[in-house]
Amino acid sequence: MFESLTEKLEKVFKKIRGRGVLTEKDIRDALKEVRLALLEADVNYRIVKDFIEDIRQKALGQEVLESLTPGQQVIKIVHEELTKLMGSKAQQLYFKGSPPYSIMLVGLQGSGKTTTAAKLGKYLKKKGRHPLLVPADTHRPAAVEQLLKLADEIKLPCYKPDLNKAPEDICIEARSKAMKEGCDILLIDTAGRLHINEELMNELVRIKERLSPSEILLVADAMTGQDAVNIAKEFNEKLDITGVILTKMEGDARGGAALSIKAVTGKPIKFIGVGEKIDALEVFHPDRIASKILGMGDILTLIEKAQEEFDQQQALKLQEKIKKKEFDLEDFLYQLKQIRKLGSLEQILSMLPGFGQLKQLKKFQVDEKELIKIEAIINSMTKEERRNYKIINASRKRRIARGSGTTVQDVNRLLKNFAQTKKIIEKLSKKGLDGIGSIFG
Repeated sequence: MFESLTEKLEKVFKKIRGRGVLTEKDIRDALKEVRLALLEADVNYRIVKDFIEDIRQKALGQEVLESLTPGQQVIKIVHEELTKLMGSKAQQLYFKGSPPYSIMLVGLQGSGKTTTAAKLGKYLKKKGRHPLLVPADTHRPAAVEQLLKLADEIKLPCYKPDLNKAPEDICIEARSKAMKEGCDILLIDTAGRLHINEELMNELVRIKERLSPSEILLVADAMTGQDAVNIAKEFNEKLDITGVILTKMEGDARGGAALSIKAVTGKPIKFIGVGEKIDALEVFHPDRIASKILGMGDILTLIEKAQEEFDQQQALKLQEKIKKKEFDLEDFLYQLKQIRKLGSLEQILSMLPGFGQLKQLKKFQVDEKELIKIEAIINSMTKEERRNYKIINASRKRRIARGSGTTVQDVNRLLKNFAQTKKIIEKLSKKGLDGIGSIFG
């Protein structure tokens, strides 16, 4: 996520971060590079122009130029402006009237609406809600079957529609079913097309008029960049959407859509899809995304994920060990076992400050077979070795390899990757775990 943009910005700020004095020319030159990086990230040209001007005016103030750490002050300003550009703060789902509340998911075919409906359903279920999934795409029976199957997987009710009926009638009937069965939210997966057309919009408008939904959320593919922004603009003009869900964010190295949509449409990004798994949906936090873009990681989201998936005691124990720089191979193994819940190891590491600077770690991707191998290697170690990997010499490596059915090279690779991870953890502990404020000092 944002890998390309982060790399470019890290190079820019590396030049000014350590300087005791910054001139106006230094700032102008840095902002010129920031401007180019944003344009290459496919951010809307007008937005980039206004964004750079806002930063320039603040960065050239005397309190920055005469500061003891002017470079850090400039980075702080960029972080603040990025956060503001993306909406300042996370936006919750809005429910109006009396239940069952309706949420319409709209968007083009292929944007990920059906999968997102299931993901959002699971998210709401975790929050104590009782959603009913409603497939209202009468043009694509396969989409109906897909949602029914996904609903079964996540143990959520799903309305089985009569495809001969109009979509708005299906939604009204589904609402009656929800009331009878005690469901408090209708999640409506509407039809999509390869392109926006009048027929599609008329169908969506009819559903909107009959249901008066609390939310109309556009589901858009983040990897399409400015195309996603233009689609959001058109859907907003026709339907007055209430927010956006950006899918495939984990594959979006540029970030143009995430940085442009709020400024162009005035509507917030509420959620982002960060993987194919059914629980890979996250609330969109502009401040955390800004930190991620600037290479500062996203430790708050990491801690929240841990608190959701682990018990509170384990989360606090991990946090305490990180603070004391006591993260060891036993902790590493425990975290690997939670990967299915938290996402890939690369996603977890990417939330830690400084990850973007360690290019070798970007190649560290673990598949299921590799996880089994890593677990076998660590289980073949003594408790002393797991707690202090530095004592593992050549003879110990041979013993561990034999015991785990792997090679010495496999053991070496694991120890190298763990050492790199531990460095990041130790770097993080120096800055503290109290959020972005500690990074700016």
